[in-house]
Amino acid sequence: MNEKFFDLKKEKQDRIINAALKVFAENGYRHCSTDDIVHEAGISKGLLFHYFGSKMNLYEFLYDYCVKFLSMELKGSISSDEKDYFNIMQNAETAKRNVLRSYPHMQAFIDRSMSEDDEDAIDNTSNLREELQSIYDGLLGRVDSSSFRKEADPAQVHTMLQATLSTIMRDQLQSTAFNPDHYYDEGMKYINMLRSICY
Repeated sequence: MNEKFFDLKKEKQDRIINAALKVFAENGYRHCSTDDIVHEAGISKGLLFHYFGSKMNLYEFLYDYCVKFLSMELKGSISSDEKDYFNIMQNAETAKRNVLRSYPHMQAFIDRSMSEDDEDAIDNTSNLREELQSIYDGLLGRVDSSSFRKEADPAQVHTMLQATLSTIMRDQLQSTAFNPDHYYDEGMKYINMLRSICY
């Protein structure tokens, strides 16, 4: 990647990043068209390749950017000594809302990458995938599950909550006016409902 990308005005950087996140999230790496990205960003194809060189370089840059941005927001939103599962999830959703205010398709990009079928895209981002997974594993690893009712299996609760939040995200992004605050409010309803059932 051409480091001069960061010399661009922040508005233009974000316009390019958001366009690429959206197109990759909707199509996956293999079927993503750089023509669609430049059209969405309102820039020339030559400019895109001037800064990134190739579609793969752009994809790797985006993944790295996502990991760094998400990590920063999570660390800023979740206390290092928090052990309550639902407090961690609530704070993680606060971090996600903050991310989505700047980059509405960042979580969708990450979610889509989990089902990526292009071997080169998978291989070239494997370290970044592991880094991101390690961050989430670290959050879950500190959970004190002793507050859960005996009938509530923490792993099953987590799987259920993540599936629910992903569905809310997908539905919200398909609406004509995506609003991170609406996503957050809807997610909180399910987190609080599960908290009342599981504790």
